[in-house]
Amino acid sequence: MTSPALIALFGGLMMASASAQSAGKPVSNSLPTVVVTASQPDWGANEGAGENLFLPLDTSTITSIMARTAALSTSDSGALLTGVPGGAAWGAGGVSSLPAINGMGADRVQIDINGMTYGVACPNEMNPPLSFVNPAMISNMTVFTATSPVSVGGDYTGAKVKVEVAQPKFTPGQQITTSGSVSGYYRSNGNGYGTDVTATMSNEDTNVTYTGGWARASDYTSGNGTTIKSTMYETQNHAVSISKRDASNLFTLQLGGQFIPYESYVNQYMDLVDNRSFFINGNYEGRFEWGRLEASAFFSRVRHTMGFIQPDKTGDMPMDTRTSNLGYNIRATIDVSPHDLVRVGNELVYNTLDDWWPPVAGSSMMGPDTFININNGQRTRIGTYAEWERHFNDQWTGIIGVRNDIVWMNTGDVQGYNAMMYGANAAAFNALDHARTDINFDGSAILRYTPNAMSSYELGLARKTRSPNFYERYAWSTNAMAMQMIGWFGDGNGYLGNIDLVPEKAHTVSFTASWHDAAQKVWEVRVSPYYSYVQDYIDVDRCALAGCLSNLASNLTTTNNFVFLQFANHDAWLYGINIDGKLALWDGPVYGRGVLRGNVNFVRGQRTDGVDLYHIMPVNGTVGLDHTIGNWTNSLEVQMVGAKTQVSEVRNETETSAYALLNFRTAYEWNAVRIQFGIDNILDTEYDLPLGGANLVNYQQVSMMGSSSVWGYGVAGPGRSVNTRVTVKF
Repeated sequence: MTSPALIALFGGLMMASASAQSAGKPVSNSLPTVVVTASQPDWGANEGAGENLFLPLDTSTITSIMARTAALSTSDSGALLTGVPGGAAWGAGGVSSLPAINGMGADRVQIDINGMTYGVACPNEMNPPLSFVNPAMISNMTVFTATSPVSVGGDYTGAKVKVEVAQPKFTPGQQITTSGSVSGYYRSNGNGYGTDVTATMSNEDTNVTYTGGWARASDYTSGNGTTIKSTMYETQNHAVSISKRDASNLFTLQLGGQFIPYESYVNQYMDLVDNRSFFINGNYEGRFEWGRLEASAFFSRVRHTMGFIQPDKTGDMPMDTRTSNLGYNIRATIDVSPHDLVRVGNELVYNTLDDWWPPVAGSSMMGPDTFININNGQRTRIGTYAEWERHFNDQWTGIIGVRNDIVWMNTGDVQGYNAMMYGANAAAFNALDHARTDINFDGSAILRYTPNAMSSYELGLARKTRSPNFYERYAWSTNAMAMQMIGWFGDGNGYLGNIDLVPEKAHTVSFTASWHDAAQKVWEVRVSPYYSYVQDYIDVDRCALAGCLSNLASNLTTTNNFVFLQFANHDAWLYGINIDGKLALWDGPVYGRGVLRGNVNFVRGQRTDGVDLYHIMPVNGTVGLDHTIGNWTNSLEVQMVGAKTQVSEVRNETETSAYALLNFRTAYEWNAVRIQFGIDNILDTEYDLPLGGANLVNYQQVSMMGSSSVWGYGVAGPGRSVNTRVTVKF
């Protein structure tokens, strides 16, 4: 049965139940009431990104405390996702990893920061959305995984991550109250250090909050002492939020920006040598007798430059991009009855992109003209949705929704550095009609059963659709150097766009069972299997065009070299299971509280023609013991990752071996001071990152160009690091 048919069936069951109740069947007085009281809104009470959304059982939340704890070890907000069930991160720079959830990564995971979404702003995606916030800036991160409601968003096929920064909090009375914190940290591996600052002024109706941070690190070393070149970075992010409320309305204005002067990439041929961004974002929330109204509008601009950072990479080849993002989001949540909610909404996201490579003086290959890669790229998406949440009784809850997203894309004509080497490709691309329109329909249905205070079960069905990004559709040159500049996969291969790509459609079924003690304080187990069949999955084929074969005659058959690829649609499937849980081993005044926690994650992905999908995380898990006594907390954990042997043959992805890492953290809080200490990879284990891609810098060979990267070497993970962090609150 297809997803639309299942959705229709589920909708019919819901309407039949509603009809039965309206026909005279008594309704239990114990039914949960979903009416929001307009006269007493709870503004600023840590509502979180999902306060007005249905949260499926497999949803995960990273709180501000969790994010700040993780900031002891990392300045990369994308790395926080490795701590949620099914979560992983593609290696991509020290603060710019790409998210992956349940085997789907990069653009298949949509990131929303305070209601803002970002389009691609770099052919290597060196500035993904999560790089615009430091971990310590995060107030709340909600991760919707397999079958999320349609109101969560559109134009993605994997997961949705909603991030809140500088969430407003108000204090009683008209007297202005000030508070804040200053943190400084040091990490021994890579000589990393930096600072985070938060400052707030507030009273009962006004809040002004600044949050920001600065971080710097050198190249890190692996477990055997090898310096992993091109892994250094420096970054700073800033955000100011101004909020005003009255009895039933909340207005928030945010503005901020980012500056990354440099960030090296061991798995890319280029480095980031300048990245500047600015955003302004307005949000409104109103609570009324009929329900709740939310509206937001945003604008952001990114100016990005790639080049080579010496001494690890030499030469001169500037690459520039300029992008803007603007949009709005309007959602109304209507209290139809004490047991029914209806959500309707409309959103617009408009992205522009210009990508050009200035000529290099004295170079016959990279001159005399400017290489125009994307010329006035425009991507407009309008999404509209409606969903119904029904609380049948105190045991059964359901939600069903449908949405439509229309995506318009276009771009102008292009040119190469010169007509001799690039003219034929440019002319062929310019002769095509570049405008494309995708009309996408999605839906989801979730049914939850809670038979008692100790268990819950949930079945979810969803269809999600994602349209191609600018580079998947419009990257046009078969020149070897130009192709190697395209691709956010970190595999050393070259990529060519495909203007005839169609959107990918993921049909997902998921089931989650959750068991716990009645008070949810002693033990908890959650099991979440899932299956996705993806029609027209945007993957790649070996490029068979004459230009590609002139770069590498054996391009279609080689198994031990970097290759040239073209984006292509293929049907694919993914399935897996995430299991997580915790158990309180002891709890008392003498020895404090000790909790054993753990998780295991498995995912398998393959195209229907037998080709394994790229960057699929091998089986992995974590076992940890957390101890708290008074103001002192401790944590000892073991991270375990299995061998990666099922790899993408079409990309010549390399295998990685199994490994285990032992980590320790401790923290003590005394009045306004919090001191943290930790050791990552205590045993100094040598290992390769399963999603780290190819090491293109440490291993070089003599070539016609002087030197070139050697195929077959993965990126080693960091060795032992001793980390310290001190936070002072005021």
